[in-house]
Amino acid sequence: MGMGAADVIPGVSGGTIAFITGIYEELIESIKNVHPRLLTVWRKEGFVAFWKAVNGNFLLVLFLGIGTSLLSLAHVVSYLLDTYPIYVWSFFFGLILASAWVVGKRVLSWKLNRFLFMAIGIAIAVWITLTTPAQTPEAMWFIFLSGMLAICAMILPGISGSFILLLLSKYEFIIQAIKDLDLKIIAVFGAGAVVGITSFSRLLSWMFKRFHDLTVALLSGFMIGSLLKVWPYKEVVKTRIDRHGEIVPLIERAILPDGEMYSTIPAAAALALVAILLIIVLERYSPESRKS
Repeated sequence: MGMGAADVIPGVSGGTIAFITGIYEELIESIKNVHPRLLTVWRKEGFVAFWKAVNGNFLLVLFLGIGTSLLSLAHVVSYLLDTYPIYVWSFFFGLILASAWVVGKRVLSWKLNRFLFMAIGIAIAVWITLTTPAQTPEAMWFIFLSGMLAICAMILPGISGSFILLLLSKYEFIIQAIKDLDLKIIAVFGAGAVVGITSFSRLLSWMFKRFHDLTVALLSGFMIGSLLKVWPYKEVVKTRIDRHGEIVPLIERAILPDGEMYSTIPAAAALALVAILLIIVLERYSPESRKS
């Protein structure tokens, strides 16, 4: 449910929530194992063997939680974001700040190359956050590429798939295609997403097995770099017109609170602290911590 709620917030990734709760590596492995050859397992060994090979219980419960959240909790989060943006962003800031610390603890040995990879992760996340959306083609090859990049970002901690689509100037385009039931665009985008998530999950799985500490350091860097995106006090630099015809922020710049904003600081700080305490509790009772 936490992943579903996070995915509707531009700049917050469901992958971050997966990492916080200790299910990230199992999620990557489960996605990696989804392969057409599993149909052969089903045919030869039966449904029970197929379900076990695909880690069906885990994926079923996970996606039921995401779906439940998208149908319920996500609407509440969206309302709060529109009504009390500073407080919601403060909560997410504390959430990701504490999460970066929790993820960093999973590096078994902090050496120079680990710090270097973390710095690379920070730099990439900050660059993505500060990048100005560009004009991009509407050719099918680019729609396919957009699907690949968006789905890869969605499972990376600290990077939002919807935010990547905004940078590629394809967020409204894809939303409109879904609204119009443009099956060609939806199919091409969906194919890109399938190729992206299956190939990228294999890459991440390989990295975790071969270079665990470097991979975790890189992902923790993504989370630290994304703090710039979720900083609660922002100034709108550029706007866009959404699919409802309303003017919404496109590019925002982080600023220090001033003027009337001062009155929000105590509540914002309290919410950030609540989020930090929540992460400590989640980390304490996560599957990995319970095993250890």
